[in-house]
Amino acid sequence: MLRKEVESMLTVSEWVRFLLGAAFLLIGLIAFVLEVFGVFKFHYVLNRMHAAAVGDTLGLGSSLVGLMILNGFQFSTLKMGLVILFLWCASPVSSHLISRMETATNPDLEKECEVTEL
Repeated sequence: MLRKEVESMLTVSEWVRFLLGAAFLLIGLIAFVLEVFGVFKFHYVLNRMHAAAVGDTLGLGSSLVGLMILNGFQFSTLKMGLVILFLWCASPVSSHLISRMETATNPDLEKECEVTEL
């Protein structure tokens, strides 16, 4: 009798882990769909780049968190965590550098967006 209760508790925890991992994967998928929509809908390069950067950070981050939950505590989970850390550091920095280059080299910047002097 006790063994059946323990087995049922393990299956409940496995289901919770599965549902939580699937929810994070679904959030990542939604972020990727919105990213693609934003990249193709917006006309100005900075708007498109912002949509791509947010989609990459949120989409990849939540997808990898979902995979980490589904994978359980293993060495590959640590690797996925390090990938998340690298992407959260690299993606915003690269987007910022590209946007700085765009604002420095675009002679018609005032036509596209409001420019304020500091």
